[in-house]
Amino acid sequence: MATTRRYLDWNATAPLCAPARDAMMESLQLPSNASAVHAEGRAARAAVEKARRQVAALVGADAAHVTFTSGATEAANHVLTPEFRMGRAELSLGGLYVSAIEHPACREGGRFDRSRITEVPVTAEGTVDLDALAALLAAHDRDAGMPLVAVMLVNNETGIIQPVAQAAALAHAHGGMIVVDAVQAVGRVPVDIVALDADFMILSAHKIGGPKGAGALVAKGEVLMPKPLMTGGGQEKGHRSGTENVHAVVGFGAAAETMATDLSSRNAAIGALRERLESGMKKAAPDVMIHGEDAARVPNTTFFTLPGLKAETGQIAFDLEGIALSAGSACSSGKVGESYVLTAMGKDPALGALRISLGPETTADDVDQAVAAFAKIASRRRPAGQAA
Repeated sequence: MATTRRYLDWNATAPLCAPARDAMMESLQLPSNASAVHAEGRAARAAVEKARRQVAALVGADAAHVTFTSGATEAANHVLTPEFRMGRAELSLGGLYVSAIEHPACREGGRFDRSRITEVPVTAEGTVDLDALAALLAAHDRDAGMPLVAVMLVNNETGIIQPVAQAAALAHAHGGMIVVDAVQAVGRVPVDIVALDADFMILSAHKIGGPKGAGALVAKGEVLMPKPLMTGGGQEKGHRSGTENVHAVVGFGAAAETMATDLSSRNAAIGALRERLESGMKKAAPDVMIHGEDAARVPNTTFFTLPGLKAETGQIAFDLEGIALSAGSACSSGKVGESYVLTAMGKDPALGALRISLGPETTADDVDQAVAAFAKIASRRRPAGQAA
């Protein structure tokens, strides 16, 4: 009998939700370029602008401050630059301060030279070290330009919620700006760009049930903006040239509107499933290590180490049992390596770790099958010191 597959890798990508699929199918009937001035073009433009409002509402932003991109990586490379414009005046930033647990899209520093990128450590609990950030910003050479801070709202591996509002306060107190990667946060915790006092926010469609190939850079205002990464025809108010991907943008908007509704009840249901998962795992293997267990986490993520089991071995073993999960961040073309997040938290990266991430369509049966697979895999581990 064929094994029933269970998809528990929602942090890597969420399956396309029905509202996004329906909206995209309808948009396929729009034949025109959204920049065209005729009736067909205006219809395409209206669809894009509706999506812009839907995405803005997800994070409490003004729709005029949403710039659509091809994804979060492009948005990160767009905003992480030493070259900004304040109106028509050019403004230079002197350095980038990026937390040690950022997604590689931000951790690589975008358009900053490596010599101008400083890594901000995190605590053993997996949150950015605010004291260290304050010290680094205090020592920043203001003559070189203002500082730019990059701190994610939710870590993609551990699910730990970061103290973004406090980091923003520090950045602003030292005359700088802050960029917040909210990719793993939207639809899982309330997100408000104004309340967080974030200058810029990075979003991705496919993490919330939208299509791959769509993302956004959301700004708190519109006076200060990064120098464009994509130049050409001047679309997106000149911030991101290129013909708009109407179908992907429409799907993004529909997914954003869907995930903005019933957040508390959805979180309660998913949180109960994660509690069921983690309780079952602890019963099957009391020595399982759940990273960030005592920290504030989004309700869908479990990042764990099973002593005696290498991450790559575990990922294959779960896959053979019909369970789709990740070994940390699924962003490196299928590579399974040591977790830099564990390293940043002061843990031995050789431990390896696996990530189970749940979603709105996850069922109790999915979780029970994952626990059964976990118990089976745990039972055939080699003794400590002889990792499989």
